[in-house]
Amino acid sequence: MTIHKEGYTTIALSILFIFIINAFVDYKYYDVTWLRWFVYIFSAIFFIIVLQFFRNPTRSFATGDNLVICPADGKVVVIEETEEGEYFKDKRLQVSIFMSPVNVHINRNPISGIVKFFKYHPGKYLAAWNPKSSTENERTTTVVEHKSGTPILFRQIAGALARRIVWYVKEGDVVEQAEQFGFIKFGSRVDVFLPVGTKINVALNDVVKGGITTLAELS
Repeated sequence: MTIHKEGYTTIALSILFIFIINAFVDYKYYDVTWLRWFVYIFSAIFFIIVLQFFRNPTRSFATGDNLVICPADGKVVVIEETEEGEYFKDKRLQVSIFMSPVNVHINRNPISGIVKFFKYHPGKYLAAWNPKSSTENERTTTVVEHKSGTPILFRQIAGALARRIVWYVKEGDVVEQAEQFGFIKFGSRVDVFLPVGTKINVALNDVVKGGITTLAELS
């Protein structure tokens, strides 16, 4: 397992914060043993939490021309037909994955193809499980056209804790299934919009892994 590049700055700042706090306590309260040990333990736990959030585990990815691979780690919180109003402007099958702060927060392409549409939207920071977060929160929308001509839309959505969305794609890019297309910091959600009638291979509340779990099969 390695540390993702998006974590380098945060980890460096965390180390500086821990050093300053510990140095202050050692200097100011050198004779208060219980306080010093409390700060030491808190610092260790805090650093471990930061490291695990930016972890980049080694994985063997699932691939397949007709497979839609899960774009994120987390739990399936939505499977429903809905009106997609930004790009398709018609009925689509929506599958949403909620990413808690303990999940790996790397986002991966669910299919291979060409990026036909990309847009970043500034917005609110409603809780990621709020239905309005899909249209009102800070988010990105990416549409990749499969070689069969089927377009798949996926959307990074910031949550109440997530304050930064990172993306690595732009219109015209040729992307490969399971490659990284972005990263969301500190809790979030990813929505995938599929053609109505697509075979779904997951159920509500399933725990899924990005790049590994098969979300659906294209006809």
